[in-house]
This record gives sequence, structure tokens and C-alpha cells, in this order.
Amino acid sequence: MTELIAVITITMLAVVSPGPDFAMVTRNSLMLSRRAGVLTALGIGLGVLIHVGYTLVGVALLIQQSIWLFNAIKLAGAAYLVYLGITMLRARPAGPAGDGARAAMSDAAALRTGLLTNALNPKTTVFIVSLFMQVVRPDTPLAVQIGYGAFISLAHVAWFSVVAVCFSSGAVRDRLLAARQGIDRVFGGLLVACGVLLAAASGSR
Repeated sequence: MTELIAVITITMLAVVSPGPDFAMVTRNSLMLSRRAGVLTALGIGLGVLIHVGYTLVGVALLIQQSIWLFNAIKLAGAAYLVYLGITMLRARPAGPAGDGARAAMSDAAALRTGLLTNALNPKTTVFIVSLFMQVVRPDTPLAVQIGYGAFISLAHVAWFSVVAVCFSSGAVRDRLLAARQGIDRVFGGLLVACGVLLAAASGSR
């Protein structure tokens, strides 16, 4: 029971902390649609399952002990964040006639964006690996550990779905869409900054 409480508490604190996942869900919900935001949240949950999967099969131990492999993952994640950020920074302002084209993101693209944003996020790697290696006991049954992983994934989906609904609601969206170009610049700058900081951290190890 103590282990379960620890997993739940740490997971909830990690989920609500701001980061690339939050920025991407917020941006897609506000600038595109509620559906795009929720699908991005679902993609994030799938990304979490990737981290849980390799942790349970023992690859996490290799990542933890291999500096070059961990740094390679960090650089890949940093490059993806910078790419997303630059794409937002280069986005052209859309007039009324361009709003429909701006909102045209396929379900697969929204899902993929959330998946890659989380799967290439080294902070999630550190969170999952640390949780399973320091909080979850080695003698905890595999079925229970899989249950923990499912809970962590569902917690991400639930939280970011709430974020998507909030930022796509009419009252919020109508006020903020007037400044949509500035919002793209802010989120794009944040993602680029996150990517640069991750790359710098990789180079300093």
C-alpha cells in the first residue's frame, strides 16, 4: 500500500509539472481544435507506455549506465523539440480565410505529435526509470508493475485531456485566438529553449 501511494503521489506531481507535453497539448487545443488536443494527450499516454515498456524489460538499466546512449536519446529529443519550435516560430499569421487550413491536422498527425513529444522527452525517461528503480520494489509482481505503468499512462492522458478541454473551450479560445500568432511565437520559443537546454546538458556530461 505504501508503494502504491508513493507511485500515485509521484506520478500526479510529475504529470502536472509544466514541460513540452503541456506546451504541445495547450498549443494544439488552442490553435487547432479540442479533438487535436485530446488526440495529442492520447499520444502522450502512448509515449509513456514506451518508457514503461523498455524499463520493464531492463533496457532502462543500460540507459542508466551508458552515458553516450542516454545523451543520444537526449539529443534526439532536443532536436525534435527545436524542430517543433522552429515550425511554430515560422508559422505565418492566418486571416479569417486561412483559419480552416490552419486547423487541418489529421488525427494521425495529432496522435503522432503527442507520441513523439513524450517518447523523445528525456525527462520522462528519468522519471519512469527513477520511479521503477527506486520506488517500486524488485519483488513486486510483474502484473502489478504493469498496472503501475498503465496508471501512469492513463494519468497523463486524463490530465492532458482536461488541459485540452479547458484551452479549447469557447470562453478561453475566443479571447486568445486574437493573439494566435503571438501564442505560436511563445510556445515555439519555449520548445526551442527546452531543446537547446537539453542539448547543452548532453554536451556537458
